[in-house]
Amino acid sequence: MATPDSTNSTRSGSSADPSHVSLSGYLIDPLYGPDNVPTTTPGDAAQVDDRIGTPGQYPYTRGVHPGMYRTRGWTMRQFAGFGSADDTNARFKYLLENAKGTNTGLSTAFDLPTLMGRDSDDPLSAGEVGRCGVAIDTIEDMHRLYADIPVDTVTVSQTINGPACVIWAMYIAMAKQRDIDVATLGGTLQNDILKEFHSQNEFIYPPEASVKLVVDTIEYAAQHLPRWNSVSISGYHIREAGSTATQELAFTLRDGMEYVEAAIRRGLDVDMFAPRLSFFFNAHNEFFEEICKLRAARRIWATAMRERFGAKSDRSLLMRTHVQTAGCSLTEQQPLNNIVRVAYQAMAGVLGGCQSLHTDSMDETLGLPTETAVRVALRTQQILAEETGVTRTVDPLGGSWFIEALTDRMQADADSIIKTIDDMGGVVQGIHKGFFRRSIAEASYRFGQEMEAGDRVIVGVNAFQEGNDDQQVEILQIDHEVESTQCDRLAAFKNARDDDMVARALDAIRAAAKADENVMPTLVEGALANCTLGEMVQAMGDVYGRYTSGPEW
Repeated sequence: MATPDSTNSTRSGSSADPSHVSLSGYLIDPLYGPDNVPTTTPGDAAQVDDRIGTPGQYPYTRGVHPGMYRTRGWTMRQFAGFGSADDTNARFKYLLENAKGTNTGLSTAFDLPTLMGRDSDDPLSAGEVGRCGVAIDTIEDMHRLYADIPVDTVTVSQTINGPACVIWAMYIAMAKQRDIDVATLGGTLQNDILKEFHSQNEFIYPPEASVKLVVDTIEYAAQHLPRWNSVSISGYHIREAGSTATQELAFTLRDGMEYVEAAIRRGLDVDMFAPRLSFFFNAHNEFFEEICKLRAARRIWATAMRERFGAKSDRSLLMRTHVQTAGCSLTEQQPLNNIVRVAYQAMAGVLGGCQSLHTDSMDETLGLPTETAVRVALRTQQILAEETGVTRTVDPLGGSWFIEALTDRMQADADSIIKTIDDMGGVVQGIHKGFFRRSIAEASYRFGQEMEAGDRVIVGVNAFQEGNDDQQVEILQIDHEVESTQCDRLAAFKNARDDDMVARALDAIRAAAKADENVMPTLVEGALANCTLGEMVQAMGDVYGRYTSGPEW
């Protein structure tokens, strides 16, 4: 701990770097460790140091980079997507303008039909087009979505899973048509289909075929898009479905191991693709638990990559993660309270050592975020980065008895769950046996009972309810015209294209799927040939089939 003495402090007005100096004038060391802490016995310092390590070094408990936010800030990645591609493009430009030079990236939300691989004119899409995200049917939509945005310099995250390979192919095809070298494209494809079977249910094909498609994208990225994160292994939705923090930790990391195992079976060298795997975690209300979850995750992943998979490169051991504040914790009662919840959750993500962060808007539980709510969410991150001092030293909570004990406990419990999954034959077998859904449902039920009994207080919901009847925020409405306009554009797109070229491209996709080849080259060509999302998804469905029955409970 920094103390106001002659060796560890300076008063304001000194020549010290301002980034090292607190508002009170104390000089903050770049990194704290056993040397800064009084010890009761000579061996204490060595024991603590051996257990938690050093930032930027194995096992990365204290962070993946030596300097962390002192040398590189986290990416402030705001989620956007609603209505048409033009609507979302305007929101993207608004976010970039309001970022004012901070480290930003764009994150794209897609509507339900797109998430399920269906075109906007599909009868099952009726009433859902553009509602919970942006509608994307064609390469033309992709051009409108990122119009006037320098995609070769701005990183782009795409939150899509079942048809992820198709959406990504459209994005790559769009860049090719703009004469952008795809090797310069940086971003992240969520593409984590396993957690869809656990929690979110937006799957299309059976688990085995779904994992094969994920490996196709891993392989294609390693060969052609070296700056692209081909999978964002996601615990976020597992937690949103009701899991505990420890279940989120264990299920997420074991899903990641399943992808690594499948890629190695494909013949890929682990050090060729592992550095471009990334993670996505939830930041919920239990402040210290969320911090320790991220510390434990880095340690578990680094150990598994080295000892289980034989990775040799240090970059393969790094668990780089995006964090999003907990949407499920937001309340429609007293929605202004959500600003406070998000701020604390965001700080937990930062103190836990995330590489990028999304802060939820206060009104998301009521509807799509308004521009005012989005601005407050972004300003929350900027206040955290610029005003709180959390970036002055690396891993400020490292060495805390509570933090280290809780980190160790969460790691031990997660390791036990991972072993249970290993013993049942892996994640895919666990899906078929209903293990993940059952475990999450039981945890969610316990949480609900605690809340109903008053053992878990949710401010404004089961306590402190004064003011619940007040209308506190405006709600963004999506006009039905968005759907009719999108369907009209899709009809015009289909009428103007070369049907024979489309048919040949779809046949090539089917042939690649039947031959068990990597489908990505044919999907990119399909996008360039003006095939729609739904047509390419169905072409693969003709081979793989559709997964319609849930797991046996």
